[in-house]
Formats: sequence, C-alpha cells, structure tokens
Amino acid sequence: MEERGVAANGEDQSTSSENGGCQSQDDVGTSGMRMTATLSPFASICRGSFSAIEDLLKKYESCLIEDHVMSSLNLLVEGKMAGRYGLDFLNLVGCPAFCESRIPGSVRHPNITPILGFLKTPGYGYLLHPKAPYSMEGILHYSPKALESEWHARFLIYQIVSALHHIHSQGIAHGSICPSNVMLTDSSWVWLSIVDMHTMRNNLSSKVSTRSSLKTYCCMEDCPCQAIYADLKLSACIDWHSDFKRWWTGELSNYEYLLVLNRLAGRRWGDHAFHTVMPWVTDFTVKPDESSDIGWRELKKSKWRLAKGDEQLDFTYSTSEIPHHVSDECLSELAVCSYKARRLPLRILRSAVRSVYEPNEYPSNMQRLYQWTPDECIPEFYSDSRIFFSLHSGMSDLAVPSWAKSPEEFILLHRDALESERVSKNLHHWIDITFGYKLSGQASIEAKNVMLPASDPLIPKSMGRRQLFTKPHPMRQAVTSRYYKSKESSSSCIYGSSQTLPKEHSISENGWFESLEAATLFCEHAGYLNPIYRYDNLPSLKLAKNYKLEKDTLAQPGSDIPIPYMDLGNLIDYLDVDDSGPTGFQELLRWKHRSSSLGISSEMLADDIFSIGCLLAEFYLKKPLFDPLSIAAYKENGVLPGLLEELPPHVALLVEQCIQKDWARRPSAKCLLESQYFPPSVRSAYLFLAPLQLIAKPESRIQYAAKIANKGGLKVMGAFTAEMCAPYCLSLIMSSSSDVEAESALFLLKELLRCLSSRAIIALILPTIQKILQVLEYSHLKVSLLQDSFIRDLWNRLGKQIYLEKMHPLVISNLIRSPDKISTSAASVALIGSCEELGFPISVHQTILPLIYSFGKECCADAVEALVRIGGLLGGNFIIKHLLPLLRNVVLSCMDISHVSKPEPVQSWNSLALIGSLSTLDGLLSFLPSQVVVKELIQDQAFLHVNLLMQAHLDLVVTKVAANSLIVLCQRIGQDLTASFVLPQLKDLFDELAFSQRSVSAPNSIGRNLKLARSKLDEDACIENRIDLVVLLYPRLAALIGIEKLRQSCFTWLILEQMLERRYSWKWNAAGESSRGSFEIMDSPKLSLSKYHPSEYNSAKLLLNGVGWSIPQSQGVRCSRNLINSKQGSEPRHMGTSSFANYEAWHWFTGPASTPDASDFLGRTGGQKDELTWKIKASVIHSARAHPGVLRSVAICHDECTIYTGGVGPGFKGSVQKWELSRMNCISGYYGHDEVVNAVCVLSVSGRVASCDGTIHVWNGQTGKLIAAYSEASTNFLHTARLNSEPNNMLTPNTLSGGILSNAFNGSLYTCMHHIDFDEKLVAGMGNGSIRFIDVVRDQKLHLWKSDPAESSFSSLISAICSCGSENHYAGAIHSSPWMAVGLSSGHCRLLDARSGSIIANWRAHDSYITKLAAPEDHLLVSSSFDKTLQVWDLRRNLGTQSNVFRGHLDGISSFSIWGQDVISVSRNKIGLTSLSGLTAEGGQHRLLPQTLYSADRGTKNLSLLSTVSVLPYSRLFLVGTEDGYLKVCC
Repeated sequence: MEERGVAANGEDQSTSSENGGCQSQDDVGTSGMRMTATLSPFASICRGSFSAIEDLLKKYESCLIEDHVMSSLNLLVEGKMAGRYGLDFLNLVGCPAFCESRIPGSVRHPNITPILGFLKTPGYGYLLHPKAPYSMEGILHYSPKALESEWHARFLIYQIVSALHHIHSQGIAHGSICPSNVMLTDSSWVWLSIVDMHTMRNNLSSKVSTRSSLKTYCCMEDCPCQAIYADLKLSACIDWHSDFKRWWTGELSNYEYLLVLNRLAGRRWGDHAFHTVMPWVTDFTVKPDESSDIGWRELKKSKWRLAKGDEQLDFTYSTSEIPHHVSDECLSELAVCSYKARRLPLRILRSAVRSVYEPNEYPSNMQRLYQWTPDECIPEFYSDSRIFFSLHSGMSDLAVPSWAKSPEEFILLHRDALESERVSKNLHHWIDITFGYKLSGQASIEAKNVMLPASDPLIPKSMGRRQLFTKPHPMRQAVTSRYYKSKESSSSCIYGSSQTLPKEHSISENGWFESLEAATLFCEHAGYLNPIYRYDNLPSLKLAKNYKLEKDTLAQPGSDIPIPYMDLGNLIDYLDVDDSGPTGFQELLRWKHRSSSLGISSEMLADDIFSIGCLLAEFYLKKPLFDPLSIAAYKENGVLPGLLEELPPHVALLVEQCIQKDWARRPSAKCLLESQYFPPSVRSAYLFLAPLQLIAKPESRIQYAAKIANKGGLKVMGAFTAEMCAPYCLSLIMSSSSDVEAESALFLLKELLRCLSSRAIIALILPTIQKILQVLEYSHLKVSLLQDSFIRDLWNRLGKQIYLEKMHPLVISNLIRSPDKISTSAASVALIGSCEELGFPISVHQTILPLIYSFGKECCADAVEALVRIGGLLGGNFIIKHLLPLLRNVVLSCMDISHVSKPEPVQSWNSLALIGSLSTLDGLLSFLPSQVVVKELIQDQAFLHVNLLMQAHLDLVVTKVAANSLIVLCQRIGQDLTASFVLPQLKDLFDELAFSQRSVSAPNSIGRNLKLARSKLDEDACIENRIDLVVLLYPRLAALIGIEKLRQSCFTWLILEQMLERRYSWKWNAAGESSRGSFEIMDSPKLSLSKYHPSEYNSAKLLLNGVGWSIPQSQGVRCSRNLINSKQGSEPRHMGTSSFANYEAWHWFTGPASTPDASDFLGRTGGQKDELTWKIKASVIHSARAHPGVLRSVAICHDECTIYTGGVGPGFKGSVQKWELSRMNCISGYYGHDEVVNAVCVLSVSGRVASCDGTIHVWNGQTGKLIAAYSEASTNFLHTARLNSEPNNMLTPNTLSGGILSNAFNGSLYTCMHHIDFDEKLVAGMGNGSIRFIDVVRDQKLHLWKSDPAESSFSSLISAICSCGSENHYAGAIHSSPWMAVGLSSGHCRLLDARSGSIIANWRAHDSYITKLAAPEDHLLVSSSFDKTLQVWDLRRNLGTQSNVFRGHLDGISSFSIWGQDVISVSRNKIGLTSLSGLTAEGGQHRLLPQTLYSADRGTKNLSLLSTVSVLPYSRLFLVGTEDGYLKVCC
C-alpha cells in the first residue's frame, strides 16, 4: 500500500510510507529495523497510528532531528571540543583525517533518504520518510537538459557513489539502484532511497503470504472500488514488452494497457496536475453502437484539435512567436478538478478552477462536459460511479445520458465502448498522439499536435509530456470480450472475466505474420521501456556475507566515547582545489588497471556497481544502456551494447569497468570515488555542501557555512567551485529570518562577492539580492543589504552600470514603499551616498526624477527628505540649475492640470505632487542665500507660492501647505526682502480675501490617497474655506515685518484686521503683540495656532509628521555634514561663483528641466525597458575639439564618467584620448598607433583598453602603458609585444608625417574589433574576410576562422562584428548555440556558430558597405549601411525574405547606437531616432525622420559631418564624433 501524508503546514513537508509486506504480529521486520537504525540512526520505532505520524512530522518540521550533528560541526569549526558526531560525519563525507574512534551508525549519510520512523502495525511494517520533489527518472524524462552540465552530472554521480560506499561499508547491498530510486531535493541534492532496497524489503516481508501478494494494493477487504486503484496493482518495474504482447493478442484490456502506458509516462492517479489520462470514445449523444458511426469520437485527432478546429490551430501555429498548436497538457489540472468537482473539497475547487465558487458554472451532464472541455478523459469515468454523486449541497449530481438508467449502468456501457472492436482498431492512433511519435517532428506538425515547449528547460521538473514511442504504434489484432458485471459484485467494481476472441477470418495468414513481425520490431525498437540496471534480473535477497550487525553495537546517545584531537587546517586542506595534478585520459587508464587488481569482495556489492555503470551511461545518453535483448547478448556472448560508442571516451571507460562480466574485477564504490573522473572541484564542493543538507535548524546551517567561509574555505576552493556551491548557499540565505541568521547570511554574501567571477555574481548573487529587496516587510538582512558599505562592495565589484540596472531601482523602491522607518532610512543613506559618485546627469535621471515622480503616488516624506539631503550634498549650483527648475515645472504642470476636469485619482495625484514639491522647496531654502532665493523663486515670472494661493479651485490641504511654505520662505529671506519683494505680490490675494464671502468655499476633493496628509494637517488647524487663509498669513507676516509695513503694503488691512478680530479674536495691540497672546481660537470653527512658533510651522515638517530632517542611525556618508552645518550657522553653505566656474564639475550639464517639455521626463527611470520612446531634442549641450582630424570611435566606460575617443592624432598618426566627462577635458592619451584608430573598446579586465588601427593594442587605461600588441604575420609588429615602459611616442606625440591608412588593406590588417564581455575575448575582423580571436586575459591569439578563398578580396573585408548579447542564447532561435554576426563590405552578412565557427546563415543584407552591426536581443540583429538603410533582422525566421527596413536618411548611415528599444543613427550632419517596439514579424518598410543638430545656447546649426555615435543611457545623453575631430554632448 502506498499512502501519502501531508505536513501540518500543508506544503513541502509531505511524506510517504512504503509497505514492506506482511509478517507475524510478534516479529515484524526485526532485522529490517536494525538495518534502518544503521542507515538512519535517528529513526523512531513506534506503533502505527495517526498520532505517531503526526508526532514524527512535527519533529521533522522543527528541523531538530540532526541539529546535534550540526552543532557538533559548528563547535569543531570554532576549534572547540565538538563531540563525536561532527567527526563521524566528516568521515562519512570523505575526510579520513577524522576517522579515529568512529562509531558505526552514529550519524546518517547526507545522501541517504532520512527515515523518520518505523511504524509497526498488525501484519505490516511501514517506513516513513520525507517526499522529495524530484526523482532522477523524472528529470531524465521531463527535463533532460537540466543534466547537460558535465560538472553537475559528475557531482550527482559522486553523491550516489558516496552513499553507496557508506551502505557497502556496513556490509549491506542496495540491490535496486535505478533512476526512480535516486531522489532530488529542491536544491538538487541527492537522496538514495533505501526503502526499495531488496535487502530491506526482504527483511520486512520474509513471510509474505501468497494471498497478500495477489490482492490489490488496498488495505480494505472486499473494497467496493478496487477498480479505482487498478494502476496501483502494476509492479514498480513494469514489463512493457510482456504487457504489449498480451494487449496485442487480446489478453489484456484496453483499459489496463492504457494504465500501463500512463505509469510509464509517469502519470499518477490522484495527482490533479499529472493525472492518469484516458481517451473520450463517444460524444454521449447516442448510446454507443458498433454497427453505427453516429456518436463515436474520432481517435485519429486529439481532443484539443477536435475542440479548437484546424483553422484556429493553423492560425496559432503560424502567428505564435514559438510555433505550436497545443498550449496546455492533454489533461490539465483545471479539467481534472472540473471532472471531479462533485467529490473534491471546495478549497481545491477554489484553488484550481475558480477563486469564486459558483456551482452552476460546472457542466451538469456528460454531453455538456464533453463539449465544454478540450481535454481528454480520466479513468474514473470508466470505473467509478461515485464521481457522478455530489457531496456539495449547492451542486447537483452529474447527469448521465438518457440511454443509461443509472451511473452504474453508464460506467458499464462506457467501459464496454472503450473495449469495443471499433475503439480497439483505432486506439493506436490515440496512443501515437498522446504517448507516441506524433508528439515531435514532422508527424506532430501534420497531426497539429506541436506542444508549446517549457519556458526554462534547465529547471528540473517532475511532470510533463513523455514521448514513449518514436515509431507508429501497431494496431491491435484481437479484442477482449465485454466486461460482464456480476449481480452479486459491488456496483462500483466492474472487473469480470475476459476472453480472447478468435482471429477474424478476414485477416489472411500472411497478413497476420506481417503484423506479428511489425509488432516484434516495434517491441525491439521500444526496448528502452524495459530498462535493465542489474546484471542479474532476479537478485538474491540475501544479505552480503560480511554483514554483521548486532543491536548492542549501536552507539546510544550520551555514550562516553573518547574524543580525538582535531586540527581545523585538515578540513580546509580538503576544501583546497588543486588542479595541478594529472586528470587526463591516461590517468583514467592507470586507475582502471589499479581497480581491476583490487576488485570487490561480494557479488551482491558488485551488482550495485553494475547498476552505477548503467546509471552513469544513462546520464549522458538520456536513455537506458541495457534492455532485455542487449543484456541477453552481453551475458551470452559478451557483446557490449552499441550505445557505449556514443559516450565520451572517459565516461565509456568508467562504464565498461563497472559493467564487466567478471564481477570480481569491478571497482568498489570507494575505488570509484578515487577515480580521476571526479575532479578535485567535485570533492571540494561535496565536502563543503554535505553538512548544509542535514535536517537541522537553518540558523545552525548558515552559521556553519559562514564560519567555513570566514576560515577561507570559499577562497581555497577557487572561483569555479565556489560558483557551483553558491546556489546551495543562496537557498539558505533566502530563508534567513532571525537577526543571527541575517548576520551570517550577510557575511556569506560578502564572501561570495569576493570569490565569484563577475559573470557568476550577475547570474546568481544579484537575483537573490533583488528578491530580498523586493520584499516589503522588514527584515534585518534587507536593511543590511541597503547599507552603504555593502552597496559599495557590489558597486566596486560589478561597476556602476550593473548597480544602476539591477540595484538602484530597488533602493528607490525601498525608500518610497517600505512600511518601516529602518529600511527607508537605510535606503535614503544609500541613495544620498551614491549621488556624489554617479555624477549630475545620472543622479538627475536615475534618482531625482523617480523621487519627484513618487510625490504623486503617495505622501512620501522620505523622498522629500532624501531630495533635500541630496541637494545639500551636491551644493547650491546643483539646486539652482537642476532641483529648482524641476520642482518649478512640477508645480506649474500640476496647476495646469488642476484647471481641467479630471477624475478623482488624477486630482489626488495632483494634490500630493504639489505638497511634495512645496515640502522639498522648504527644505532646500536653507542651502541657498537670501538673494538667490529672491532671484530664483520670487523675481521669477511665476512666483509659485503666490500663484498657488491665487488658485481658488485647489484643494484646501494644498492651499494651507502653500501658505505655510510662503511663511517659511519669508522667514528665510528676512523682513526687508519680504517687504520689498513678497508683499507687493500678495496685494491681489489680500484684496480677494477682504471682499470674499465666507459662504464661498474652495473645493475639497481630497481622495483616498490624501487622507494621510489630511490627518497630519488636522493635528494643527483645519481651514474650512479660502477666507481662513487670512489667519494663516496676516498675523505671521505682521509678526515678521511689523504691522506698519504690512499695513502700508496692504490697502485692505483694516477690513482684514476687523475680520480677524471678529472671527478669530485676534487683535494687534500697541505693544506689537496680539491681544490674545498668539491667536488662540475659542470655538470650533476657529483655528488654534498658538502652539506653533512661526519658524517651526512649515509644510515640510507637517508632511513629515514631526520627524523633521532626522539623521538615520546608520548614516555614515558625507551628505549629513552639509545639513548639520547649515543648521548651526546663521548663513547656509552654498556653492559660490568663481572665476573657474567653467571648470567646475558638470558645469556644461543643463539638465532635463532646461527645455519646455521637461515634464515628459517625469517618472522616467532610464531602464532598458522604457515603454515610451526616448524624445531626443537634437540639441548640442557642449562641444570640444578632441582630435586634429577625424574622430572614428567613441568608447564609454560603465560609469559614464570616463570616455575614450579614437581617431587621427598629431602628425596624422592614430591617437586615443581619455576624457573626464564631468569637466569635459582630456586627461591623458595613448599615441602608440601609426594609422588612424578605427575602433576603441573598454575591457572589463583591470581597466584595460583595446584600440585598433590595423593592429590591436591593449594598454592600461590609467597609466597609458602598452601591455600587448597583436598583428598578423605580414605586418611589422611582433606576434605579441610586451613593453614594461612607455614607448617614445606615447603621451608625447611626435610630429611625424603620415596619412590616414597609409598601408592599404592587404588582407592581413585588422579592419574592425568586437569585445565579448562575458567571455573576455576580442574578435578582430580582417581585410581578407577572416576572423581572429584574442584572449586578452591570457595574452594570446587564439583560433583563426578563414573565409572562402574565392571571397578573399578588398570587396569582402570584415567591416562590422557583433555577438549575441548574453551567454543564455535564445532557445527558440534557428541556432542552438551562441552566435556571432559579421558584416562584409560587399553588403553580405554571415551568422556564425560562436563555438565551432560554422556558418549558420549567409544572406545579402544591404546593397553597399555594412557600417555597423548590433544585437539588442539574442534573437535580433540590427545592421546599417552606406545604402542609407537601417535594417532589423529576426533570427528566428527566414533571413532571406524578411527584415524591418527603416528609410529616411538621404546619405549613407555611418553609425548607430542602441539603448533598450531606441536606436540613434547618424548620417552626414543629421541624426535619426528609431524604435524597435513597432517591429512586425513579417518585416516591412518603416520611416524615420532625420533631425539636424542645433546648439543649445545659440541655436546654431551643426554643419560638421557626423562619424560615430554612442549613447550614455543612464545620463539620457548621447555623444557624437565628427569628421573634423569634435566630440559633442547631445540630448
């Protein structure tokens, strides 16, 4: 019996128990219990009951089962007395230095399935163990690509062999090693199942009765529904060959044979997501009648095809990005739950079908059910009448067709239809579609049965479509008789006797033998369905002869065992990966010779080694090595299976050694572990990871990993081994919850950052960090990651570009959306600290604008605080040139929107944006001198505060904030400036208030999002209408500048003061004080303002609810000192004017607010996936002369602060200039080229730069020293010239004569260059059409791909190169490996396999010279040419007939640059903007509009010819180079 238990949480803690058979009640599996105690020492022995199972599950969930072992290991790492458990465990996993005083059976091997308990029941024994989510069999069937990594295959095999070595060391033979018994956890860690060991089963069931073995696997006597569990009678090892013959000859029913196929395909009865499937055979309109064609389902077509129709499937196939007909399983979870809706709990229906339970939506009868679903049937409709009866009061029973009197009769008639001759003659067609050859290839296209492939084939899966047959399934030659139902039998059980009908006379004898021969060949071809993993198919059930285990030998907890001395250095030494030792094929041959001489001690143990050889071969072949025919040939004649020839040589050698006929010559498990097949990295990774798989508390496990890393464990492993271990560590890091776990997780993350390569960090570490930061709830680990020190570590390790793309948006999100103050403070400090490093343009676009945009989303005080601090850090000029214009534009835009009738959400957004902008202005005032405040905010044509107060239609909350903000501004500039500049502009407002009627009130349209702001303001005073502005402004201005000055400026002062006295009891006395001592309000309509001092009453503090500009405890950045100093001094710090202002950092940057349409930039974060097209203004912000001649290439560093330009230098030689973008000045250069530099690349290795002028120079970007030069044989350069000192012409250019490209392309010069980022390789195109690869890390030229000699001419030189943008190439493209594209001067384009160099495609892309290629995505290629066109190619389609062509330029396109979906191209003196978002699958003509560049300051038209363009993506700028040597910064 197989039963599955679910843990208390209902999730991943499910367990399964395996029945070992029937014994006498007094002696149930005594030796089996001893064996269990040996292999799983913590297993409990108890009487079988629900409470016992519940206790075992709770113990398992507590993760305390092996916590004592983990604690011992932690003490051991700390150098303390650790106890014996840690030492024994290290011995198990391969540390012989710790083998002293080892006690057998004290700890479990980490690769053996943990047995939670041995449950004893009358007559039966059960082993309870955790259920692993995957098995090796399932992965080989459903996700074989998950095992394509050679290293991971070896690592998995190593774990299996290590577990087997432990079992063998106890004198026990496993006896049943096969893929189904190799389990994998969520982290892909191996558990070797011991439940199905032949020795275990024998010791649990030595007295199994004949009756028990013959009954079905149902524990109830005379069960009325044994038919439901019919597939459970099938043996775990199905003999498909025998079952097929019995079905083909009519001895096995269709129903039973389909159950066999379902079991082979991995389908499980009761698993709603992967349920056993059966065909519909009738549409239920009429009673099934073999003499009539009406009502029968067509089995040659899938149910999906019958439901959808051929026309719809053809349309889906032709228009889908990945061509397919079927997008779902042949039997989905939705369909299964809908079929069984009347028997399933409502919680399952709500989860799988629809969250809102509506019983009337479920089909009410069989005919409607058949018409409703595109899915196939389930066995219950052929075997269980209970499926028709509803358990839910609101859902009626499922009605049977009118031709059946009852559900029981329907089941009988339906089953008869399945077993009918008509169905039997056509069932093989349905098998071909569901399990057979029509699942793939041309046959699937013709049958309209192409499945949508898995989204990620590298992820392990436990279910999916398995294609059992690759040849057409034979038609059945005989049918079984009807299944007669005995009146005495239960109404649900319909098994009756079956008889084979005689052969039909219409089949001739020759035809019969032809069919028999075809069926025999089909069986031979499908022999892989009967895999053989043992040399002896009927293994002995005896224990190995050296197995001796007595109960009293088991160590009991607390035994007094002497503890040996242990040195931690031994453990670290074993982690060290030494790759200097021999690991080649010759070493494997020597190992083979040694292993043959050592041999193995027992035939039963040798049978396990045979199984290991078969398993190893299947890892690589993806199919079994032996079937019944091949094993028979091997046993009788010694003929090895032909599949061995398909294995790699080193694997074939190991497999042959394991499967030798002479069992004594097979290697032992220990000998296998020592073979050179397993590299040192496998052993090191295993030793590090094995303790992390113990069933112990996560806190203990992550502490152990952090301690090993602290001792240098990850470092000695090496980068590759650490990368292989990283996924296991990251799963622990993700589950860290407590503060102690978080500290260990943070340390482990930092160590991984130090040890892993940049590529591994981006692929593994960054996604984990992103997931942690995406969680809104507080966590100690999230706050630690937001700290400035960690972000800087990540920044320095990966560069600014990766930080901006992967991390920066999440930091902003935590500042804006995190509900806890600790996280927002940490994020604020991180943002503020990053701005100084990022520079003005990036800070504006990537930090300032997103924070300003957040004003409208919610009342975000933290964003206001961060903006103010950033302004204080970057100085007064930054505030004046960037922050104030942006805030001004936001306020003006919101004022414009407020005049238009908009829905409530828009008005709420508008009001919140105004409050945030005013609050930010209040904070920034303290950093600006009074005269600047007057000039920028008051003398401006639009005095924002007064204009807002004049808007009668604004929300009262906004009006109050504007009034308070105006008072703050007046206090900042002082009484004299207030009287001179502010009071004259308030005249109209005071006049309006003086003559207004109290009944006229302003609108109050505060929406849901403004409730927070309203609640904050209500704590102070609530204004009911606009007339209440009098009390907010007049008394405070009087106190600030004096009542006389105020009365002189306000002609209506008498009316206003009378109003204040009458309504608010306010009166100014002769002493200059209010008559009521501040203006306390006596009744509810009046405002209470006395408790606020004017200096404290500002909108920023209202918004912050008293928090003010508090400094977070974690602050450690420089930004705080500006703010603190500004509060301490009477005059704020600000950036003064200087005679050197032109050389200040970013003096040329005007910012997005300098143009009228700056509001378009609001909310744009500059990411790669912007939905809106980048609006280029075609404006030149700054220009500098970079070269005396043409500027050919511009290379931008990842930080967007340093750029390199290549072109003509002094004396018409080539030169490269290094520019500091912040000041737009040249800081150094490289002058070692003799010809014009046509390409420059910034390498990610130690700040190196590569430049090309026909030869390639690699030099240090900091010092300018040449590192290496590369050229081909015909030039005067050495193969690789190493120079340790500067050449004479470096940094001190000589005025030597020379023309541009004085050496003509003779075929051996490098014409272009491309850097492959992830592989650290340079690819150089040559004049003869060849391609040279250069390894810049190892400083050596690699392979040379030569072109067709017939094309070796000047007209076919390589003019452009690009490669796919990432290592993970597009799986659905026409290529199966990373690709590279090369453009030729003839206009042709070639697509090459980046690994082999073979040509995948070759087509005429343009009519002229190809100037540039780029790959924005792994399936897209963009090309430009002198033929005036820009073309985009979809590599998944026919390249010769499709492309998206962009026209509009009047001259040839010299270059283009891509960021996200935007493409900027240059032609002559014009630029053009193109978007890739509007591409069509069929291709077509598109129009681009060229634009002329104009100077931003004087509007002067650019007349220079443009030669190159590069985008500064995060700065939202682009650079152009000109033919006359100018470098221009544009927006």
